[in-house]
Amino acid sequence: MTFLGIDIGTSGVKALLIDEAGKALGEASAPAVEPVRPHPGWSEQNPTDWWTATLGAIDKLKQSHPKALAAVSGIGLSGHMHGATLLGENDDVLRPCILWNDGRSAAECAEMEAQLPQLRALAGNIAMPGFTAPKIAWVRKHEPDIYARIRKVLLPKAYVRLLLTGEHVEDMSDAAGTLWLDVAKRDWSDQLLGVTGLTRDHMPRLVEGSAVSAQLKPDLAARWGMSGTVVVAGGAGDNAAAACGIGAIRPGEGFVSLGTSGVLFVSNEKFSPNTEGAVHAFCHAIPDTWHQMGVILSATDSLNWLSRISGKKQAELSGEAEAQFKGPGEAIFLPYLSGERTPHNNANARGAFIGLSQSTDTAQLAQAVMEGVTFAMRDCQRVLADAGTGISRLLAVGGGSKSALWLKMLATNLDMEIALPEDGDFGGALGAARLGLCAATGANPMDVMSMPPILTTIAPDSKLSAAYTDQYARYRALYPAIEEARS
Repeated sequence: MTFLGIDIGTSGVKALLIDEAGKALGEASAPAVEPVRPHPGWSEQNPTDWWTATLGAIDKLKQSHPKALAAVSGIGLSGHMHGATLLGENDDVLRPCILWNDGRSAAECAEMEAQLPQLRALAGNIAMPGFTAPKIAWVRKHEPDIYARIRKVLLPKAYVRLLLTGEHVEDMSDAAGTLWLDVAKRDWSDQLLGVTGLTRDHMPRLVEGSAVSAQLKPDLAARWGMSGTVVVAGGAGDNAAAACGIGAIRPGEGFVSLGTSGVLFVSNEKFSPNTEGAVHAFCHAIPDTWHQMGVILSATDSLNWLSRISGKKQAELSGEAEAQFKGPGEAIFLPYLSGERTPHNNANARGAFIGLSQSTDTAQLAQAVMEGVTFAMRDCQRVLADAGTGISRLLAVGGGSKSALWLKMLATNLDMEIALPEDGDFGGALGAARLGLCAATGANPMDVMSMPPILTTIAPDSKLSAAYTDQYARYRALYPAIEEARS
């Protein structure tokens, strides 16, 4: 038997095959049409693009690994969270999906919390524009004709599951990011749904991430040469899937992700919200397990931005920064290019460089960007600690983890060792494949979700700790001062 993990991202879809021992057998990917921003702060994507990319990725595996693909008995799904995919009669897509990084619904968030004062207690999270429910509140107000036609609201991976299986199903980890789930009870909340005028009938059926959600359609099984029953697991939201991929499922185990966005993730044995610090408290993809996240919206995307305006590639910028690094730089960067979640919950926050001079060059700007993202992750650690959460082991994932300097900054500022896995894919596709294995075989996730071999461990630089603590204090003072000046 083999198992297939499908990771649905905004830029494309990755498909990964593993065997019963969890070893990667082959992978393929296909691009998706990039999201569009029809107005400042908006971000939308056509759901059919995910499906086209999914078919493309698996079709490539059919060409490159036909025997391994034919032996698939379980499929797992991972996907970008929070996206509002609105379906009407016959599951027709009513409008482009409003994505996780869309900030248009800030006013609706405030209105929802005013309408239901116990919202945060039920959902375990602040109403933020990134979540799904405020997007529906926006559609109800601004696109009433579309709102009236809504029959189902699905998250991105649930839409792909619908086309794979014909079933409307979602897992607990992704559902927790809608603001409609009673996260402690792991069930839809009628009160939360009522704030947006919806009912359970508009929601998909809920399953645990490692459980069977549905079966692959026979015509798709035939297309890919699969025989017998092929089950599709509940799967996970992208961050919970990444945690399954690196084995961060036990209390205190976590990871720091330097991707387009940045995440500080830690697994919990119980539901542990901290809404005052804008901590995300969600269900994990593993039964009877929860997790917390501090989330920043522009991690490597901040370096992408600097790359675009400087004309230099990201690797070149980070290399320049590392070559001249001697300690905290003079310039300070606030990485709020797309607003911010943790800890500010401000979709209208904006980035800034402070402390520039005639001698500031691109290497110093790159260092400031990397330090600004690092300080934002330190903010996340601070509010997780305020919730009583400690991190016992931290692994680094994401494209930014390829930078030795960035990892050294993180280890020093978080004041803890950071383990870097050996080369390999430990992201959403592997976590999804592992969940597919559990669903198909009944294996215990605790036995399947092992941590990968570690390439190296990065220790804090004690010689820089005091200087970075001082610089972090200056960084923290800038946000309220700049917001006051902008108001």
